[in-house]
Amino acid sequence: MKSYEADIAIAFNDVAPRHILSLSGGKDSAALAIYLRDRAPNIEYIFHDTDKELPETYDYIARLEAILGKPIVRTTPVDSFDHWLTVYRGMLPSNHRRWCTKMLKLKPFEAYVGDGPVINYVGLRADENRTGYISTKPNILAVYPFQDDGLVRADIIRILEDSGLGLPPYMDWGRSRSGCYFCFYQQKIEWVRLLEKHPEYFALAQGYEEKAVQVGEQFYWCQNESLAELAKPERVAKIKADWEVSQARKKARRKNLSLVETLGGLDVEDDSHLRDGCLVCSI
Repeated sequence: MKSYEADIAIAFNDVAPRHILSLSGGKDSAALAIYLRDRAPNIEYIFHDTDKELPETYDYIARLEAILGKPIVRTTPVDSFDHWLTVYRGMLPSNHRRWCTKMLKLKPFEAYVGDGPVINYVGLRADENRTGYISTKPNILAVYPFQDDGLVRADIIRILEDSGLGLPPYMDWGRSRSGCYFCFYQQKIEWVRLLEKHPEYFALAQGYEEKAVQVGEQFYWCQNESLAELAKPERVAKIKADWEVSQARKKARRKNLSLVETLGGLDVEDDSHLRDGCLVCSI
């Protein structure tokens, strides 16, 4: 792994920093935690629990904790999503107003970090087009080991499989990212899968939509369609059919599918919806 000693000396004048990796419940941050386990022995692992995660995410974090052999600190915010929803007068978060990320992820992260020097390890891969960082505090230096060491998606999957952890279990039923069960970055096909796999969480998300209307805001998690409309059998069938057609077109355009994609049916990660989203929630 690349040495960051020179970067540390420049950023912090040789003051020894803390080493922190923020876990999202996604495959990339999990793989990075395993990758760093023996390379950065003093690293601290943290998980920002919004209390709105899928049960598969909690299970994945618990299994990862056992593999790492050290605690993963839960930085559950003092004030919940529902508290902040009241503060924001019932205005649900969206891609244009991501107060959920700010209040439930960034604020707890910065509170945990404090004001001392910190190296924050970020799980962006060498084959990703995404750039950026989740915090602008001057005492935080972000580093990207996968990018610096040239690791791509196939390497991440190999790390996870070799460790015995594997891919996040929510991917088994077709969800592409970690994050809250009502994440507004979900595709409509993912909402359909949530409806089928976890109807209780779909109902809770629908309840938030209906309450938003009561406070004077017409808001849909899917932007142009309510969950009540999306859940209708004929609409579910149409979304599934459209998704199958789109996937067939993508596969026809692609060459050299990897074995894991061929056997597992994994979505292509260059899709625009997978490049969107909040880094702290989805990496």
